[in-house]
Amino acid sequence: QVQLVESGGGLVQTGGSLRLSCSASGSIFSRNVMGWYRQAPGNERELVAVIFTGGVKKYGDSVQGRFTISKGSAENTVNLQMNSLEADDTAVYYCNLRNLRENVDYWGQGTQVTVSS
Repeated sequence: QVQLVESGGGLVQTGGSLRLSCSASGSIFSRNVMGWYRQAPGNERELVAVIFTGGVKKYGDSVQGRFTISKGSAENTVNLQMNSLEADDTAVYYCNLRNLRENVDYWGQGTQVTVSS
């Protein structure tokens, strides 16, 4: 099985920055897409950012221009640089790995990000 571990969550002030990291391990096959989703209390889970195998990136409308997703130095590792954080960014952030050949999704346990004023 594949396991995903997130790190970097915490409490920050409005306007601050935070960097999240995700590392995948286990029986990982080729052709994967990794990304970040988030869910705030009372809201549905929404797309934050995705990076494809060729390096193309996609962002949710609410974070575009403020967040940046990038590949880590290790394979199957991604980072999420979050700048100009707002109160609405408060949520549990989940790392996602999607194997395109098997069409299977794997999820991390989530990391809490809280933005206070």
